[in-house]
Amino acid sequence: MIKLFKLYKPFGYLSQFINNQNRRKNKKLLSDLSHIPDGLMAIGRLDEKSEGLILLTNNGKLSSYYTSSETAKTYWVEVDGIISEKAINNLRNGVRITIKKESYITKSALVKIIVNPKVHERFVRDLKHGVTSWIEITINEGKFRQIRKMTAAVGYPTLRLIRIKIGEHKLETMRPGELIDITQ
Repeated sequence: MIKLFKLYKPFGYLSQFINNQNRRKNKKLLSDLSHIPDGLMAIGRLDEKSEGLILLTNNGKLSSYYTSSETAKTYWVEVDGIISEKAINNLRNGVRITIKKESYITKSALVKIIVNPKVHERFVRDLKHGVTSWIEITINEGKFRQIRKMTAAVGYPTLRLIRIKIGEHKLETMRPGELIDITQ
């Protein structure tokens, strides 16, 4: 039977179940969240400093579908400073980023400013270090730390990144660490 779960990956966890690299000995893994059933794999990844929606499945074809460019992924991103309309337009049209010594222009993205998103409180920095703003970005690709590199490329480094949607699946009111069985 094909299984599918939604998980709110907490900040500070790696998107993997097994620690197979010595340099990551003291890192928190998804397997440290004791309520996750055995035999599942994470669909896609979020880096350790990112949080939000991860899908878990026991089916490789389902995993391939959700990680493909056919499936949109939406993120709420807190950036350093009050983001300009010019930066928003650049993000929409694609920006040049470098990933592992390769430079390319990102595909177009849906980007909009959001005000006071309903997110779980997590300390990022004091207001004395400057103001921040939030944007929503929807992309169909998902390269290594792509969102972080995109916002940095337009002059607004990412301070907090939360994936809120993968395809038709939404984070909604889930809490960090929460797991929901959405197997149909």
